[in-house]
Formats: sequence, C-alpha cells, structure tokens
Amino acid sequence: MRALVGNVVVAVITSLTTWWLVRKKDPVPPSTPSPLYLQPVRWDIHPPVDFTVAAQIAMPAVVHIQTRMLPEVSPFHRFLMEDGDEGFLPGSGSGVIISPDGYIVTCNHVIEKASRIQVVLYDNRTFKASVVGTDPSTDLALLKIDASELPYLEFGDSDQLRVGDWVLAVGNPFNLTSTVTAGIVSAKGRALGLLREQFRIESFIQTDAAVNPGNSGGALVSLDGKLVGINTAIASTTGSFAGYSFAVPSGIARKVVEDLRKYGKVQRALLGVAVNDLTDERRTESGVPISQGAYVSDVYEKSAADDAGIRPGDVIVEVDDKPIRNAAELTEMVARHHPGDRIKIGYYRGAKKLETFVRLKGRPDTAQETKRKEGSFLAPLGARVRPITAEEAEALGISRGLKVTDVSPGPLMEVGVRPGFVITAIDKKPVSSVEEAESLLRDLNGALLIEGLYRKGEKAYYAISTE
Repeated sequence: MRALVGNVVVAVITSLTTWWLVRKKDPVPPSTPSPLYLQPVRWDIHPPVDFTVAAQIAMPAVVHIQTRMLPEVSPFHRFLMEDGDEGFLPGSGSGVIISPDGYIVTCNHVIEKASRIQVVLYDNRTFKASVVGTDPSTDLALLKIDASELPYLEFGDSDQLRVGDWVLAVGNPFNLTSTVTAGIVSAKGRALGLLREQFRIESFIQTDAAVNPGNSGGALVSLDGKLVGINTAIASTTGSFAGYSFAVPSGIARKVVEDLRKYGKVQRALLGVAVNDLTDERRTESGVPISQGAYVSDVYEKSAADDAGIRPGDVIVEVDDKPIRNAAELTEMVARHHPGDRIKIGYYRGAKKLETFVRLKGRPDTAQETKRKEGSFLAPLGARVRPITAEEAEALGISRGLKVTDVSPGPLMEVGVRPGFVITAIDKKPVSSVEEAESLLRDLNGALLIEGLYRKGEKAYYAISTE
C-alpha cells in the first residue's frame, strides 16, 4: 500500500514539473485564440498571392494594336471596334510579343480585313506590322514588326493549369493601355460556338478576370509570368464584361504560331469524326460504363479514324493516354498535331475498352493551299514572294523578278497590289532573289517605288511607305 501511494505521489510530482517547465519555456497567454482563428494568417503554409512579378514580366511584352479597315465588318468585329470616320473604321486590340525579333500573336478578328496594322509598344514606340499568317479556325493570327531585342513572353503549359489557379489578363481595354486584371481559371475545354469555320477549334480556358473590348489578342498569364492563353472573347449580353472571359490555350496557340511562321498557314491534322459530348441518352444508347468522353456520331469515309477502325457509337476517352472528358478536349488534342502524326486513341465500344493507333490526315486542299502560299514572307511589304521560274520569265519577256504569291495587310495591299504581280525593281534597283529584296528594304526608309508587271507589256508602278 505504501509503495502504491509513493508511486502516485512521484507521478503527480513528475507531471507538475513537466507542465511547469513547458509553460516556462513557451508560456501561452490566456487570451490566445484557438487554432481555428489562426489558420488564415499562417502565411508560412499559405503565403499571400503576389501578382506583381507576373505583371512586371507581362506588361512590356503586350502591345496595343490599331487597325484601319473598310466600313463593312462582321458582328464579331463589332465586338471590338468603335465607329470611325473618313470612310474607315478604326480598330483597337492587343497582341503579345513572343520573340525578341518582333513576332506578335493576336486574334484573327482583331486584324481581319484591315488594310493597315499599327503596333504600339509598351515604351510608346510605334511600328507598322505585316501579317505572317492567319488561322480563322482558332481565331489566331501572327504579325511581324521590324524590330529587335524586344521583351517577350515565353509559352507556358496550359495543360498544367487547374481550375482555381490564379491568372492575369493583360491588354488594352477601351484603349486603356497596359491594363492588368486578375482572376481564377473557372473552367477548361469550353466550346462556345463563336467561330463559324468548318474546321473550327474551340476548347477555351474560362476565367473570371475582367476582359473588355480591346483585350482581344492580349495575354493570359500564369503567376510565374508564362503565356498560358490568348484572350479572345467574353460572355456578355451588353458587349462589356459580365463575369466570364475566354482564352485560346497556349497548347493550341504555340502550334498555330509555329506553323504560321514556318509555312504561312496551319497544317491542320484531322481525325475524321463528328463528335458530341457524352450525355445520359447517348450513354444508354451506346452501352458504355462511363459518364464522360467524346461520343462519335459519324465517321467520315476514308478518314484517319475510318482507317483505324473507329465506328459511330464509339466513345473516345483517351488520346496518348491523356483523359478526354468531352468533344472540345478531343478536338484540342488532335489540333496540336500535324498531318502524318501517329496518336493512340483509347475508346469504348459498348462495355469493352479498346485501343488503336491512328495516322492523322490533313485537309483535302492542303496541297493546293500550300502551293498558293509558297515563297518567303517579306514583312516590310506584307507579301509572300518567290523568284520567277524560267517559264514565267520567258512568258513575261524579262530575265529576273519576284512573283507575289500572297498579299497580307501592309504597304502592298494598301496600294492595290494583287497576287501574281512580279516585282522587277525596288527604287530602280533590279531584284531577282528574296535576299536582294530584303537587303534593299533594310537600307531604304520612307517612300519606295516598286516596279513590276502583271503580264507581258502590262507594267505597273507603286509608290509605298514603309514607315
């Protein structure tokens, strides 16, 4: 009994001593709130969001685009434009510098049908821009200005964006230059039916960052200052921001830009299916055991999908082992590839999951369009040119020249030059190669005289300005 009482006394003394030592080392004030109230201010666990670094990286690389065009414009243009005078409509939008030598990505609807495109940089320098290429099916365009050592944004990975991630929208709404707004990613893979192209690609990033007319073509930026999207549209009944905005993912924009820069047009890969989102009705009809995917409503004859054995009623759920939740995501994944690329498709046919490898095909008219776009792009003139062939030289009765194969908004379009025109001289100096023309245009500023002909005996002279 005595031993038991002694043990109890030792235990009590030990506990009291331990409590006193701990209290002395780290006293707790009597008014200390409970951990429930401390949680929101524990910045070591959840640091406050800092937008300043991303804003400082992005603002110098986002430009103000000003255009001039004829009054006849589509309703999609009126989303962006204001009334003009002198027979022209002035337009205002944004663009993003993506390389130090002056390549700029913007929205196609910002510059479509423009006869003149002017770019104002963050430091207020102004340049005339030429169109390298456009892609109406994604509403993207690539411009070029004659400048070097420019600030630019690097492409980020839009696949890594999560719903709830913070993003910044940088642009020029209502001609208010270098405006930055913040929001979160509200959704991904949105298809809105905005574009009217046959091969349209709609898989927008939805955010609640404030975007208004003039923001089109501007940057959607992650907190580390990477370009994750190109702002293109808003959901609104008034024409102004009403809570949601939409951007083309960088995964699509990067591929489009690379194609436009290399080929002058987008090399569009096609799977050859008509797809819809998987609804309960289609799920019951197809007998699949899943609730998300791209339901194949039709397979085009002799298409890539037809060759690979995909059939109507199948539900595509994976591309290269990446999950596909809806039709927009499937369209986006295929759009990142080129004709000839081989991809793995995972799909359900009834309750059975299958896999197949598909060799993607291009548009039927790809060869003809590539031929029409052949040649090198001369940014100062806004035209694609190539040396004339021996047969063309003989037919025209000349020995040298550069044939204009395509005309974009720029100096030549403004004065009425049409594809097929052969440039024989620039400021009275004969030209026979693209390199000669580039050298002459580098050394000349201001007004230039372009001399050439359309057919034998039909000479033409154009005075243009490259300023």
